[in-house]
Amino acid sequence: MNTFFMIVLQTQTQGGGLMSFLPLILIIVVFWLFMIRPQMKRQKELKKFRESLQKGDKIVTTGGIYGKVAEIQEFAIIMEVEGGVRLKIDKAAVIKDMTDAAPAK
Repeated sequence: MNTFFMIVLQTQTQGGGLMSFLPLILIIVVFWLFMIRPQMKRQKELKKFRESLQKGDKIVTTGGIYGKVAEIQEFAIIMEVEGGVRLKIDKAAVIKDMTDAAPAK
């Protein structure tokens, strides 16, 4: 009789191989849905924005410099800031389009 109970207890404590990995798989799926996928979407939109830049667009850089696009090169942008000063910046430094933004009063 004791042998029967031992067998029953052993079969109840042993989980299936897939069942032990299920929580880990769920965590990975949730992480991908809420963290990685939105980040990939933002990167795609930012790349599309940088490719669509045109001369005269008002932009902001990652350093917080506001200016207008004066010239577009292959990997860089010549940006004109206040006072007619021109800066050569990398295209990756442009993060925001301010063309449609209302001027501050």
